[in-house]
Amino acid sequence: MSKKALIVGLGIAGMATAIALKKKGWEPMIIERAAERRTGGYFIGLQGAGKEAAAKLGVLPDIHVRTPMESRNWDLLDDGSRIRVAGFADQLTKPAVLLRGDIEEGLWINIEKQQIEVRYNLIPTAIQDLGEKVNVTFKHASDDASFDEQFDLVVGCDGLRSTVRKLAFGPHEQYIQYMGSMICAYQLKKSIKNFVEHDGIMSVQPEKSLWIFPLADHPNTALFAYRCKDPDSQFKQKPSETLKALYADMPNQEIVQQALEDLETSKDYLFDSVNTVNMERWSKGRVVLVGDAAWCLTLYSGMGAGTAIDGGYELAEAISAHEDISIALEKWEKKMRPLIRKHRLLVPLKAQVFCPANPTVSLLRRLVLRIGGRQIVRINR
Repeated sequence: MSKKALIVGLGIAGMATAIALKKKGWEPMIIERAAERRTGGYFIGLQGAGKEAAAKLGVLPDIHVRTPMESRNWDLLDDGSRIRVAGFADQLTKPAVLLRGDIEEGLWINIEKQQIEVRYNLIPTAIQDLGEKVNVTFKHASDDASFDEQFDLVVGCDGLRSTVRKLAFGPHEQYIQYMGSMICAYQLKKSIKNFVEHDGIMSVQPEKSLWIFPLADHPNTALFAYRCKDPDSQFKQKPSETLKALYADMPNQEIVQQALEDLETSKDYLFDSVNTVNMERWSKGRVVLVGDAAWCLTLYSGMGAGTAIDGGYELAEAISAHEDISIALEKWEKKMRPLIRKHRLLVPLKAQVFCPANPTVSLLRRLVLRIGGRQIVRINR
């Protein structure tokens, strides 16, 4: 009889983990608190271990990549003049540029191919590890009806504010660390005026910035990032109103206002505080966390999607190699820790690139990106 795994969360980590376990002979079931699957999403990159894991998992051919073949990136000065600089896709790792929804769509194709069960409108309300099994109590999101089911493994892939983590490991406050800034990411509806369609734009000041990321066959995406001491205070009104007030004194107002116009009518955006998750252990008995629920590296890292896929793939590999679940989870975590540790150390530095903390850092950031831009121009000549 196949072993049963409960996957909580129909995101990148959840689908990747389910596909990987299915290929190893398990019977995964995914639950999602929402009424339907998400589509769309903001700009992300897929690189290194993430691309390799997607290839090993067999899903890479189904992921639509939107890396622009010909794209320039501009850093705007206060007077509106432009400096050619290196952009996200110009990194030495050559990340694939795409939308979050592109990866989720590629994974979903394989969820359907593998005929993996997905249930919507379900929330776990209690998790009890019985030793050989895990008993999970569920509640329907639309009413108070509840029921119990037992599984051989429970995998929490339900994001930064993971319900599984809260039920099995303790309150969010024990693990979530605020990184001192807020972000708002979403898709634009049209190109920025006076710029080539697939050019990237950076308007960066000390403590606040606006980034326009280019895509090959899709309208660009926007990212507002700003430093903030009190994140709870930022949710008292609509994101567009909050950003209008904060960015009213930002240079290059024409670009800022055009981006904010698209935010006002956007139905799919991310507006949140930037947090990382720090845990001494990612597993407890037969309950394990994968992706943001376990190690959230933040949007600044550019590694969230990649480590989510890699984490799910490596988890299934470890479980397949070791019959004892406790040994398998220990081996899996030992293999994943160095990768997560390396990228976690880079997050504070990358945060300064996206949203510099002071004028000195802002100047250094501009100089580094300008040197990178000159190298790109030489290569293209």
